[in-house]
Amino acid sequence: MATDLTIALVDQPGSLAKASDALGRAGVNIDGAAGYVCDSQGVYHVLVHDLERARRALMNGGFILEDERRVVAVPVANQPGAAAALLRKVADASVNIDLLYMTLDGKLVLGGPDVAGIELALAASDRTVPR
Repeated sequence: MATDLTIALVDQPGSLAKASDALGRAGVNIDGAAGYVCDSQGVYHVLVHDLERARRALMNGGFILEDERRVVAVPVANQPGAAAALLRKVADASVNIDLLYMTLDGKLVLGGPDVAGIELALAASDRTVPR
């Protein structure tokens, strides 16, 4: 199961490196990530499959986990309109997306309050969306 972890960081040089290093030293692969600053607070989203090991590594490293949640990681073609077609299917199902980023292997990570709804909307699109 793909899990997105939201890690609080201090907005200063090296914060992303320290969190990434804690995961790497624990043998946790980061499949996808996004980082940004909001209201002077660093926010780091990482996609992991080994939740327990990632949780331990970050907590032992002194990091604050703000959230952990299941997300959908769906293959998307690297061509104009491919991501929009996937997003349109989710929107047409009246399901909200509040998190989006890409994985290193070209998957679109989607999160929201109704993950099952996202999965259902995308399953219905499997035959109609170019990959």
